[in-house]
Amino acid sequence: MNVRAGAVSIFWSMKPLAISPAGTLLALVGALCFVLVSQLTLCGKDTGPAIKVDTTPLERSPQLGTSFAPVVKKVAPSVVNIYSTHIVHMRPFHPFSDDPFFRQFFGPPRRDGDHDITRREEALGSGVIVSPDGYLLTAYHVVEDADEIQVALGDNEDKEYTAKVIGTDPQTDVAVLKIEAKDLPAITLGDSSELEVGDVVLALGNPFALGQSVTMGIVSGLGRHYGVNDYEDFIQTDAAINQGNSGGALVDAEGRLVGINTWIATSSGGSEGVGFAVPINMARRVMQSLISGGKVSRGYLGIIFNPQDITPDQSGALVDDVASNTPAQKAGLKSGDVITDINGNKITDANTLRLVVSGMAPGTQVTVKFYRDGHARTVSAALAELPEQADQNGSGGSHPGSNHGKTDALDGVTVSDLDRDARAQLSVPQDVHGAVVVDVDENSNAAQAGLQVNDLIVEINHHPVADASQAVDLCNQATGARLLLKIWRRVGDTGGTRFLSVDNTKAR
Repeated sequence: MNVRAGAVSIFWSMKPLAISPAGTLLALVGALCFVLVSQLTLCGKDTGPAIKVDTTPLERSPQLGTSFAPVVKKVAPSVVNIYSTHIVHMRPFHPFSDDPFFRQFFGPPRRDGDHDITRREEALGSGVIVSPDGYLLTAYHVVEDADEIQVALGDNEDKEYTAKVIGTDPQTDVAVLKIEAKDLPAITLGDSSELEVGDVVLALGNPFALGQSVTMGIVSGLGRHYGVNDYEDFIQTDAAINQGNSGGALVDAEGRLVGINTWIATSSGGSEGVGFAVPINMARRVMQSLISGGKVSRGYLGIIFNPQDITPDQSGALVDDVASNTPAQKAGLKSGDVITDINGNKITDANTLRLVVSGMAPGTQVTVKFYRDGHARTVSAALAELPEQADQNGSGGSHPGSNHGKTDALDGVTVSDLDRDARAQLSVPQDVHGAVVVDVDENSNAAQAGLQVNDLIVEINHHPVADASQAVDLCNQATGARLLLKIWRRVGDTGGTRFLSVDNTKAR
């Protein structure tokens, strides 16, 4: 079962090195030039928000201190609480209004022109201040479909600001907000590419609306991808992350932001030590694109990948097909080629290539190294901009081109449409839609993930489910190692949603 969590923020800083006076002068001049060139490169003519980044390598030592209180005091003011509100409009409905006898109690059936009933759905998450003038990073799902967003500062929860959505990127689960304030305690951004498994990290956020909380753990894994988002390079951590932590900060032992907490794998709904965060390098690129251009532009090569490994002792991305009139075709790439390197970035599999290509700007000139018929070759190509349809069907050089050989994550599950009778029987609110689970094989992957009869599947991998047919289609389209289900379940007199993570690789 997968549950979201999160918050973030950013700034630039340099640390002096112990060198000679002449060397010190040269180092300072070089550092100032580097900062100036970097900011001009990142922001162009519009310098954008003043962000602070510290990429100094972490001083790793097995001798832990007795307290992380200084780090928490430094970071906590940058982490905020986010309260989002979605206004739901419902058509009033009485199940017995068509019966003349019951009309005296419930009134006549609904007619065009009758007023809708409205109610407010509220959600809680976290965020991080990334610039002194009010830019914030959070998880997209924290503010998804929100009509109102309020931000409470971590050091003064009584002070709330109305937030504006600058931009969102559902494909990475990143959103950028802005509040009208000055001199805010912006966090310093680290370099997530320098993380190593075993590094100590702290997770900050507002779990279960308890108020700001801090948990400690280590980096458990890097480069994780499960098919939950379109673009994934998750940091895995055993630092406890719970509901409400979404969008919160994952920081290193120096207090630098290295990730945005986004979801957990759990069978109980609470933390079980398997949490995931979007790397700050990815979130930072998304943020800069949203602020400068209002959207995220991704590089496009134009190849379709085979998701299977090549051989146990060989790495690379196997080209399944090449889309016509694309940079890949113009460069001469063909089906059967095995891509191993792009601009010095080692390509280990299709997901790595997808991340590398999409992380480059359209128009970037790339050198592609690959093997064809056992011989090493090199070609050059100019990346195009990823079209929306390519991002959905795989021809953008990212998704596998087919689902051949994969296990259906919902194999053993039977679903049906949510008709009027089923809605009444399960007491499902009128604004909730999906496919009803009518049978679950006890030996299925879905059953092991916690799916039950009478659960209502409302989303599959963040795509809304309208009926049983759409649930089947979305499941067949899923190519990742995990299938993320958002379900609505009635427990006693109340009902609510939760997430389940289903294995999409293991045969039952």
